Amino acid sequence: MDFHPLQALPTAPRATSSINPHSRHFHSFRHPLFIKQNAPVTHIHFSPARPHRYAVTSSTRVLVYAPKTGKVVKTVSRFKDTARCGEFRKDGKLMSRPEDIQGTQPVLSGSDDTTVRLWDVSTQECLTTLEGHTDYVRAAVFTAPHLILSSSYDSTIKLWDVRAPAQSNCTMTMRHGGAPVEDVLAFPSGGVAMSAGGPILRVWDLAMGRCVRALSNHQKTITTLAFDGSKGRVLTGSLDTMVKAYDVEEWKVVHTMRYPAPILSLAVSPDDTHIAAGMSDGTLSVRRRDAKAKEVAEEEAKQAAIANGAYEYFADMEAVFGRGHVKAKGAALGPVIGPADEFRVETRRKERLRDYDKYLKSFKYSAALDAALKKTVRPTTTFALILELVQRDALRIALSGRDDVTLEPLLSFLTRHVTDPRFGEACADVVSVLLDLYSPQLDHSPLVDELLAKLNGRVERELAFQRELFKLRGALDMTLAQAAMSRLQS
Repeated sequence: MDFHPLQALPTAPRATSSINPHSRHFHSFRHPLFIKQNAPVTHIHFSPARPHRYAVTSSTRVLVYAPKTGKVVKTVSRFKDTARCGEFRKDGKLMSRPEDIQGTQPVLSGSDDTTVRLWDVSTQECLTTLEGHTDYVRAAVFTAPHLILSSSYDSTIKLWDVRAPAQSNCTMTMRHGGAPVEDVLAFPSGGVAMSAGGPILRVWDLAMGRCVRALSNHQKTITTLAFDGSKGRVLTGSLDTMVKAYDVEEWKVVHTMRYPAPILSLAVSPDDTHIAAGMSDGTLSVRRRDAKAKEVAEEEAKQAAIANGAYEYFADMEAVFGRGHVKAKGAALGPVIGPADEFRVETRRKERLRDYDKYLKSFKYSAALDAALKKTVRPTTTFALILELVQRDALRIALSGRDDVTLEPLLSFLTRHVTDPRFGEACADVVSVLLDLYSPQLDHSPLVDELLAKLNGRVERELAFQRELFKLRGALDMTLAQAAMSRLQS
C-alpha cells in the first residue's frame, strides 16, 4: 500500500513566548539519543576540530562517536585498569587518557597517587611532578601555558607554576570547604575559575585567590562542569539527576534539565549543537539541535577567512574529506553540452514530504509528533497526525520515553486546544495516555506539574462555563415556552 502524506497546510503565525532566551536555546535540543554502556560513563570530551567527534570513557574502554550518526567509529580498550577519562588534542589528531591536553605537548595528568604530572608525548617521559595534594587528584586544567589548576579530594584547589623550582611551584592554595572537589573549570582568559565540591559551585578570582561566588542550587554533589559552545553559560551536572545552566554574567540558573539517573560527566560540542551527559547507570544521553542559518554562515565565513596555503586550511580539509564529504552533482558540475539532435528525457521529481510525513513513513512516531507540534504547523494538521497515530495504535509509543523538555510543547499545545470543540475528544485521548504513562513521575518536575495545573484549570473553567450555559439554556426554554403558550391562548 502506498504511503499517503498528511494534508500540508499554510504556515500558522508564531505566538509570542514568555520563555527567556536561555531556556529557548536549551529547548531547541530535541530528540535525545540514549546509548547504554556496560559501566558508568565517567568522562565525555568533544574534539575541538571538526567534525567534533566525542570520546566517551566507561570502565576500561574509550569509545569515539560520530556526532551526526551517533555510531561508534573507534574503540580504545588497551587499559589494564579503569580509565578515568579520554580527551582529544586541540587539532583532534591525538587522544590521551590523562586529564587534559594543552597544545601539541606536553600531556597533563592527575592521579590517585596525589600527584600532578606533565608528560612528553614523543619520549613518553615525565617532565614535571607536582606534589602537594594529600588525596586523589580528580581534575587538572591549564589556565595559561605554564600555569596549572588542580583539584583534589583533600578539599583544596592549587595553582601551579611549572617554571618555578619544585619547592615553590605551588603558587596558591584555595579551600573549597569540607567536601571533596570533583571538578575544576577555567575561563579562556585564565583569570577566573570554578570548582565543584559537594552541592556547591564556587567561582574563584585567581589573581587574588579568593572566592567571589558560592552557589548552591543542587541537592546533591556536583560531579561535573562544562561550558556551552559560546562560553557564555556554565552547565553543572549532579547526583540529583539535574543539569543546571548558569548565566556567567549574573550567575543565576537560567535553565534546568532532568535526567533519569545521577550525572557523572557532561560535555557540550564546540559548535553548540550537542549536549552529552554520562550517568551512573551506564546511560549516555546525547541531545541535538540543528544549527541556525546565521550560525552556519558565521562558521563558513570563519573558514573562508583562512588562507588557502595556511596549515589550518589543510588541517580543516583533512577533517572534512573522507568523513562524510559528498561530491557535487547536477548543476554544481557545470553545464553539459551534447549534440544538437540529442533528446533529453525529463525526470519527474518526487513529491517532497514534510518532516512529520517522513518520520511517519519510517515509523518514527515520537519524532513525527515532535515535528507536528512545531508552531509552523496548523492545529488541524497536528490533530490529523494524532488521529493517524490512534488508528495505527501507536499513540502510546509516540508519547513514551519523554522528559520535561519534550513534554512541554505537547502539554502547552493540549492546553491551548482542549476547549476547541473540534479537537476536544482527541485531546482527551492524549491526556488519558499521558496520565497513564507519567502519573508515577508527578511531583518530580516543576515544569510538568505547572503545565498539568494549567491544563486542569483550563478544563475546570470550561466546565464551569458549560454549566452556566446549561442554566441559560433552561431559562431561555422557559421564556420561549411561555411565549408559545401566550400565543396559543390569544
